[in-house]
Amino acid sequence: MPRYCILTPDPSYYEDWSRDADHLTRLLGEDLAFHPWTTPDLPVADIILPLLAWGYQRDPARWFAALEDWDAAGLCLWNPAAMLRWNSDKSYLLDLAARDVAIVPSLYRSALRATDLEDAAQAFGTRKLVIKPSISGGADGTYLIGPRDPLPADVMGRAMLIQPMMAAIATEGEWSLFLFDGQLSHAILKRPAAGDFRVQEQFGGREDSCAAPPEAIALAMAALAACETMPLYARVDMVRGADGQFCLMELELIEPSLFFAHAADGGAMFRAALSARTV
Repeated sequence: MPRYCILTPDPSYYEDWSRDADHLTRLLGEDLAFHPWTTPDLPVADIILPLLAWGYQRDPARWFAALEDWDAAGLCLWNPAAMLRWNSDKSYLLDLAARDVAIVPSLYRSALRATDLEDAAQAFGTRKLVIKPSISGGADGTYLIGPRDPLPADVMGRAMLIQPMMAAIATEGEWSLFLFDGQLSHAILKRPAAGDFRVQEQFGGREDSCAAPPEAIALAMAALAACETMPLYARVDMVRGADGQFCLMELELIEPSLFFAHAADGGAMFRAALSARTV
């Protein structure tokens, strides 16, 4: 029987991850280890999964060093270390755009200045902008900036991504498609609380099961095809643009919530994909 190790948060970052751990235990069985990603010596395992490695964005230097160590040690990490390293910085969106994947229009700035917002407003044709750290998670440090809003002091000089506020977030919502070894498992539609733009649960967002439209599936497949290696698991977040076409918001390959409660098979496709990768 394969033994899996799930990387978990450092206790100083997040204390309660028991709900997610319980579901993974039910899905993968009792032969399962949980280990903080910040602790160097990982237990012996056939496959290591960073599914609960929350908080890496709070200490990216430590995260990147850990990835280097795990890679050098030859650990069987899925998704693989090179993919995790690439996906850790949201500038990967520009890589995907260069590979003809439709993304939400994005500008990357290595050290944000106030004048960068003027450049973005002109480029996007709107002064309603979303700014987010290039290494972030759970909408940490993400702001909606209107034409009269000051630039928050904590983003000045930081590496940031600038995007236009996508109107469909409020009117339709954000779509998330879940794929395991390139096969669609399930999809949800996430909507923000009234007056907000963030769809995460901690900000009042909610989600519903839905059937993914064919054009959404096509975009998800294009995003995965643009990766150097087929991911074991992926959450593909997207939204409709003003023209009604889907564009990629995020390709989550590290520790995305996989919303197995919305999967008709309860996660059996994920378990099968994982078993197929076990050496």
